[in-house]
Formats: sequence, structure tokens, C-alpha cells
Amino acid sequence: MNKLVLSNITRFILLILLQVTILSNINFLGFINPYLYVLFILLLPLNLDHWKVIIYSFLIGIIIDVFQDSGGINAAASLVAAYLRPNVLKFAFGVSYEFQTIKFYQTPFAQRLTYILLIVFIHHFVLFSFAYFNFTYILEILENTLFSGIFTVLLVVISMILFRKRRR
Repeated sequence: MNKLVLSNITRFILLILLQVTILSNINFLGFINPYLYVLFILLLPLNLDHWKVIIYSFLIGIIIDVFQDSGGINAAASLVAAYLRPNVLKFAFGVSYEFQTIKFYQTPFAQRLTYILLIVFIHHFVLFSFAYFNFTYILEILENTLFSGIFTVLLVVISMILFRKRRR
């Protein structure tokens, strides 16, 4: 089995276990909840076929939904994030992404942070929009999106720094 496939399967399983056992039980200040499983979507290979990204994102979202009994909102949010991922990559990395010359960890931190912020906030906005399912709660949706998004981005950046592959 390919080393990249094995690392993605391991990341998939570990993020699901971490999300459903620990992170889903964090409810800081009553409304801040981290969704670290978005890291899986962020770290999928940049040259992976778009339909595979969508399928893998749906799988991680639906498995989280099964464990959390959340009715498909994580799957929907993951699908939207995966669907918009190529556009976000083009926006964040520009010509480097267009010509497939991008090495994720060799890009400037500002570009990586832009990519992370956009995917996380798209995911969270869709997630909380479906959770409330009523735009009369737009302030609550935006508040949850903002604060949970900030917490998630911090966890994603810390995770990426801690578990970055070291060059030899």
C-alpha cells in the first residue's frame, strides 16, 4: 500500500476518533466547539481528483454525523467545503496551484493561513446554518461560525506545526 494512502487512512481514523470522543464534548462558553476533522479535508493531496476529495469529505462528515446523531449537517458542510476547495486553492495559492507546482509546506504561511481560514469558515457557516436552519438566527449563526472557526483554526495550525513532516 502506498505510504500516502496509509497516512491518509490513519489521519482519517484518528481525526474521527478525536472528534467524537474528545472534541465534540468541548462546549467552551456554551457555544464554542472545535471541528478539527476539517483538517482531513485541508490536508488531502492538492493534486487529488476533485470527485475523490468530495467522496472522502462526505465520508468523514457522514461518519461524524452517525456518531453525533446530527442528521447530516457535518456531511453537508464537508461537501460544500470540498466542492469549493479548488476555488479556494486557486484564490490562496494562485498560479502555483494552476500549474500543480505547489508544495504545501513550502508555501508562505500567509497563503496557507488564507486557505485554512477560508475552508474552515465556509465549513462552519454551512454547518451552523443547517444546525439552526432559520436565518432569523443569523447573529447566532455568525457568532458560532466566528468563535468556533477561530478555535478550529488555532487547533488546525497547532496540529499542522506539531505533526509536520520533517525534512531529512
